[in-house]
Amino acid sequence: MTLDSHSPLDGKRLLLIIGGGIAAYKCLDLIRRVKERGMTVRVILTKGGEQFVTPLSVSSLSGEKTYTDLFSLTDEVEMGHIRLSREADLILVAPATADMMAKMVSGIADNLATTALLATDKPVMIAPSMNSQMWHHAATQRNFAQLQKDSILVIPPSSGDLACGEVGEGRLAEVEDMVAALESFFTPTGPLVGKHVIITAGPTYEAIDPVRYIANRSSGKQGYAIARALRDFGARVSLVSGPTSLSAPRGMAVINIESASEMLAACQNALPADIAICVAAVADWRVASEATQKIKKQDGELPPLQLKENPDILESLARTTDNRPSLVIGFAAETENVSANAKAKLARKGCDWIVANDVSTIDGQSVMGGDHNRVSLITATDTENWDNAHKHEVAERLARKIENHFK
Repeated sequence: MTLDSHSPLDGKRLLLIIGGGIAAYKCLDLIRRVKERGMTVRVILTKGGEQFVTPLSVSSLSGEKTYTDLFSLTDEVEMGHIRLSREADLILVAPATADMMAKMVSGIADNLATTALLATDKPVMIAPSMNSQMWHHAATQRNFAQLQKDSILVIPPSSGDLACGEVGEGRLAEVEDMVAALESFFTPTGPLVGKHVIITAGPTYEAIDPVRYIANRSSGKQGYAIARALRDFGARVSLVSGPTSLSAPRGMAVINIESASEMLAACQNALPADIAICVAAVADWRVASEATQKIKKQDGELPPLQLKENPDILESLARTTDNRPSLVIGFAAETENVSANAKAKLARKGCDWIVANDVSTIDGQSVMGGDHNRVSLITATDTENWDNAHKHEVAERLARKIENHFK
């Protein structure tokens, strides 16, 4: 009998890949906890993982054979790495080492674990764990960002005492946190369950040369807040984000981009969707020809830049004839004639709603980069002026409006 017959894990199938880190010992407890909740667990134990836990201990807890060898002919007849990777509802890599993350990004398939990851058509979740310096190394962060672009789900590492004796970020998440993440994944709740939403957030960077770029003042806070609110309402969220200093929200696909062209491509790749919300402050122009070397000043001045217009992401999504979202919402950042300019944008872009965003200062604080916002929601037939509020409150109110729309 399971611990909780009503657990969202009951009847679900997990393929657990145990990586080569000392935190692998936590996976033994994880197996026990999810088995108590009715989950079936199959395990691929990497060669590195075998240095910390044994196949016998893993099999004793999972009640299943532990898989280790890519070239076992018996296993290939009985299961096969393709079947093993596809007969699960979710794949979890824990601990996900720096080496494992690098191989996942590069598509390397040199062992059973990496081959299964490359062959799967199921969602993949990672729980990174490593030394703090390794975690913060530029190469690891590049790989981590790419994995998120590839829609890999993440259980973030925590901070604290590390096995090496140092203190910092890089600890494998605690078992209860991993269980909670698995339960959250398998728990569709909220009024927007079954809806897919694409949200753009943050600025775009349009390169001038390897050093300089054109950008807009945007922190991404409002877009990220809307993404979290809609996630909490049960929607499946694809967040297309320009460069920000914000942490990637849990429970959604985060696609990191830099330029407007990349943002448009990411949005188009994420279709079909029920809802598209264009919050990002996209640069209107880009340099017609990006310099491959740093441009030097001539007589103390930079030479004039030839600019060309960027693609209009909002209009592209609103006017597409193929897979148009049923609700397309744009943001209009204005400093004067806010309502009139936003109404004109609504008609010009062909979207359904416009959130008119007054980006002048509020109580001496800049809206762009600040925590508060002052908006108006404009449709073809109505205008609602919302009071100054925290960006999280604005996000929740917009989510409620979207919920009512689909009712």
